Amino acid sequence: MTHLFADPEFWVLLAVVVFAAIVWKPMRSYVVGTLDERAMRIRGELDEARKLRDEAEQLLSEYQRKQREAAAEAEAIVAHARQETERIAAQAARDLQQSLERRQRLAEERIAQAESKAVDEIRAAAVDVAINAAREVIISDLDERRGAALLDTAIASLPQRLR
Repeated sequence: MTHLFADPEFWVLLAVVVFAAIVWKPMRSYVVGTLDERAMRIRGELDEARKLRDEAEQLLSEYQRKQREAAAEAEAIVAHARQETERIAAQAARDLQQSLERRQRLAEERIAQAESKAVDEIRAAAVDVAINAAREVIISDLDERRGAALLDTAIASLPQRLR
């Protein structure tokens, strides 16, 4: 063992062991502190990542809900538009039918008026023809005396006929 103390390698080994023992305690607390800090930082980042993920999931669910609501609202708008279109089309059909009926009535009234006017014109022409024919017959059949007597009788009966 004496020659162990005389060996310089022993002393170098002992110096390294003592140095390592002296340095180990502060170095250990530094290394452990650094590792603890890193673990805390990683834990914080993981917690932050979880919070962000939770927020993202909440936002996603909220946007999905809004999308469903928007789709439902769009369907309601389309259904309302269809109903409104059907109502307008039905109203237009009713209006067209009423317009056609009104025009048909007006045409029928105009035709009836034209017929009445034609009948009146034919009657007037017939009356004129009858008057002319009667005049010709009377002129050829009556002499002056008989014509004057007929005229006096017609004038006398005129007030009774006008009543």
